[in-house]
Amino acid sequence: MTYVIAQPCVDVKDKACIEECPVDCIYEGKRSLYIHPDECVDCGACEPVCPVEAIFYEDDTPEEWKDYYKANVEFFDELGSPGGASKLGLIERDHAFIAELPPQNQ
Repeated sequence: MTYVIAQPCVDVKDKACIEECPVDCIYEGKRSLYIHPDECVDCGACEPVCPVEAIFYEDDTPEEWKDYYKANVEFFDELGSPGGASKLGLIERDHAFIAELPPQNQ
């Protein structure tokens, strides 16, 4: 189980969650943030600090945003497990599902 970043984060990327994450497992894509499913320790520290309420425990993700779980997991297919987001900084891509979305939260 892991946490998922859903639609409210797309084109917002507040990053309060990044500052709160004790294991540095929240990575920044071009339009959204992504939680690495293998690096996340399920502490939940990121969830309450998200100002747009985009972070959900996997089983609690609202039905309309269930596809964001797959996007969060598959974002790391090429990347693997770098062992910390701060080492990489901005990753100049997104999962195809997110990249194809029209502009959000504007």
